[in-house]
This record gives sequence, structure tokens and C-alpha cells, in this order.
Amino acid sequence: MANRPIDTDLLDRAITFAVRAHHGIERKGKGFPYIVHPMEAMSIVATMTNDQELLAAAALHDVIEDTETTADDLLREFGQRIARLVEAESDIHIEGNKADTWRQRKQMAIDRLMAADRDVKIVALGDKLSNMRAIAQDYHALGDDLWNRFHVKDPSEHAWRYHALAEALSDLSDTEAYEEFRRLVDQVFK
Repeated sequence: MANRPIDTDLLDRAITFAVRAHHGIERKGKGFPYIVHPMEAMSIVATMTNDQELLAAAALHDVIEDTETTADDLLREFGQRIARLVEAESDIHIEGNKADTWRQRKQMAIDRLMAADRDVKIVALGDKLSNMRAIAQDYHALGDDLWNRFHVKDPSEHAWRYHALAEALSDLSDTEAYEEFRRLVDQVFK
């Protein structure tokens, strides 16, 4: 019996849009194209669902935060659900120095995530697990020198954030992705 083809038109458009939006951008301190991160996030989301809109939102999750793309752009291109999911995963802008407003912005994001629906949490877990994999790999290679690459250099602040994210995402504890995320958080921030 042959595999049935699935309709990936929406996801294909989202991937193409994300590639163009992130064109020429390097992943911080990694030396490879930024698009690798959203593609990994999308791959992680695919372990939890085959919902094409959630996969598309994972591929697009950083375009509002890190490119010239706006929520209105996503609404026009991909519809309300995807725009809402990407907007929910985007960092909140607060006037002032990034390092000075870091904890406030992260607390607001954690509070929003705590109250979010499962779909938002799935996209967020794709992003956060991808980030945590990179942190764990770099921590293994660099030790505490890793934290010098961030605006906030105190590892206890990052530990606070990732433990709080694990709590906010605990509704997904029935997934392998969450189990891996929790394990990596505990491993890096022992």
C-alpha cells in the first residue's frame, strides 16, 4: 500500500517565508544560518502533532521577534491562528536596555505561557527545547564561559527562567519533547 500524500502547501509556504525572513542572519554564537533553529523547532513540534498550522507556526515562531515581519504580515499570509500562535511566542518589547529589562520581559512571557492553551505551549516547547539543546551542547563544550554570549551573564538567572518555563510547559509532560526538555534543564542547571 502506497503512502498517501498529505497537503503540505501551507507548511511549504511557511518554511519558504521563514527562510526569506531570516536570510543572511546567523544564529548567535553558532556560525550557522539562523533558519536551522526554526526548522529544528518545527521538527520537535512534529513529534507532538501533525497539525500543519502548528508546524507552520513553529517554522515562523521568530519572524516577528527577529525580523521586519509584523503580526499583520502573518495574518495576511497565513491567517489568524498562525499569526496568533507566532505572536504568543514573540518576546514582549519593553523600552530600555535589553539586559535591564530581561527578567521583566521573561517573567511576562512565562506568565503568558502559564495561561496559554495547549497549541501555544506546543509551539513554545519546540522553540525552548531547541534552545535548551543548544545550551546543553555549548555548556558541555564551554562550561560557564557560555553565559558570556548572553546579555544577561548570570547563570542563576537562566536557571530561574528555564525552571519556570518547565513549570509553565508541564501540561505537555505526556510528550517525549517535554521529558527531554526537563532532563536538559536539570542537567545544565543542577
